[in-house]
Amino acid sequence: MIRDSETQTLLEDGVRRFVQEVLVPREEEVAETDRIPADIVGQMKELGLFGLSLPEEYGGLGVTMEEEVRIAFELGQTSPAFRSLIGTNNGIGAMGIYLDGTDAQKQAYLPRLASGELIGSFALTEPEAGSDAASLRTTAVREGDFYILNGTKRFITNAPEAGIFTVMARTDPAVKGAGGISAFIVEADSPGLSLGKTDKKMGQKGAHTSDVIFENCKVPAANLIGNREGVGFKTAMKVLDKGRLHIAAVAIGAAKRMLRDALDYAMNRKQFGSAISDFQLVQGMLADSKTELYAAECMVIDAARKRDEGRDVSIEASCAKYFSTEMCGRVADRAVQIHGGAGYVSEYAIERFYRDVRLFRLYEGTSQIQQVIIARGLTKGASI
Repeated sequence: MIRDSETQTLLEDGVRRFVQEVLVPREEEVAETDRIPADIVGQMKELGLFGLSLPEEYGGLGVTMEEEVRIAFELGQTSPAFRSLIGTNNGIGAMGIYLDGTDAQKQAYLPRLASGELIGSFALTEPEAGSDAASLRTTAVREGDFYILNGTKRFITNAPEAGIFTVMARTDPAVKGAGGISAFIVEADSPGLSLGKTDKKMGQKGAHTSDVIFENCKVPAANLIGNREGVGFKTAMKVLDKGRLHIAAVAIGAAKRMLRDALDYAMNRKQFGSAISDFQLVQGMLADSKTELYAAECMVIDAARKRDEGRDVSIEASCAKYFSTEMCGRVADRAVQIHGGAGYVSEYAIERFYRDVRLFRLYEGTSQIQQVIIARGLTKGASI
């Protein structure tokens, strides 16, 4: 759903210029220093990028799902670290509060998230509970006006920068499945909260993850999201449906960048007296990449429109995330192949992108988990 096509065009054009003129020239700096420069963070705040998806009443831009994925197509065309910093504020780091929080919780946190004053983070995954999120072991025990949290979360995006965490913890040990899980807003300076060392990853330099450790961490009972126990897993799944569409769109943006770089290289690289783009086997790789990219883009826009209509898009979101991220990986591989030996050295951006985009097929649900979600939806009677 595009509310105003002229405004949307201006917004996309503005983000596109920011990506091309500000972010792309700084990609190598981020890769070398493993940090996003403060001046770029400041510009992101000024552009309102930390609050794209948050409602206008809380200081955000209030974009619809379709508007968001179209913006993500642009943001995805540079190093994923830039998008990662703002992505949690617009998605998993804030959506739980927005979708299921009380009015007081929304007023306390959403304006600060929208402005970039706070960085939000989503703490679900654990050392022994990733895709099987319903088996998480972090506990939250009520003691008077507080909950006492104990446990460890793993691979938590933006944890080193986060001001607040949306934490999933088990409040009812008697319920072994999803029904015993509740969601909490935990401030980073809470007593008993600490971070592990920052993970050294294959790619995505500048986007940081670490363990988040709770040792008798005191959290005010008022920070139980929605003031309701036992519905945290449902909150997490609602958040992830939206997040999967966003990641799918980012993967499409990255694929567009890689295909554009590969095409530029192919048209300028000469072999046997001709540009390699004249060779049919290279043309086949370019054509396959464009075809899959177009299919993914259509899929994501369709699913986004359905979500804007208020429809349940759990299956569509999984289809989009699965296809788009796998497509992105195939485009990355072809782009390296088109570059030949040059694709294996860091002089060209494709070497970095090849490593960066591998993560898309893992986080917010692996490709195999998306297959499970899709198949289970079908066997439960979803329309085909």
